[in-house]
Amino acid sequence: MQFSRTEDIEAPLDAVFGALSDFPAIERQIMRRGVEITRTDGGGAAGEGASWRAGFRYRGKAREADVTLSRHEPPTLMVFDAVSGGLEIRTIVECVALARTRTRVSIDAHLSAKTLSARLILQSMKLAKGRLDRKFKTRVAQAASDLEARLKRT
Repeated sequence: MQFSRTEDIEAPLDAVFGALSDFPAIERQIMRRGVEITRTDGGGAAGEGASWRAGFRYRGKAREADVTLSRHEPPTLMVFDAVSGGLEIRTIVECVALARTRTRVSIDAHLSAKTLSARLILQSMKLAKGRLDRKFKTRVAQAASDLEARLKRT
């Protein structure tokens, strides 16, 4: 199953990519949403191999996910691989400069199941694909507008 979204942001490529790879700030935003997140690679500079463990509730059940930054090519590409139970998620964040002060950000998330229970979760998600697609698009658009507003303030 795949989710994709592209948003244009009125800011230079380096500023957008810098904000998207400001992992301490992103960790704080995630924690404000009730997700427990810890850096598992010892901290330090973020680059290939950076990893996190996240604890959250989904469908009333406590779950954990291990997230790894598998590719980091500033200022254009980040690829995250996440595993939660038997569910594997690959998220690709790509930035392209459209002009000196305009950047296009593309986010693609591909979900695949490796166990029977993960297949059941994925199947129920497929049944609600339209609703999940709308939620994904709304959240990405909101994050892009928040990022644009934050970059304009600085």
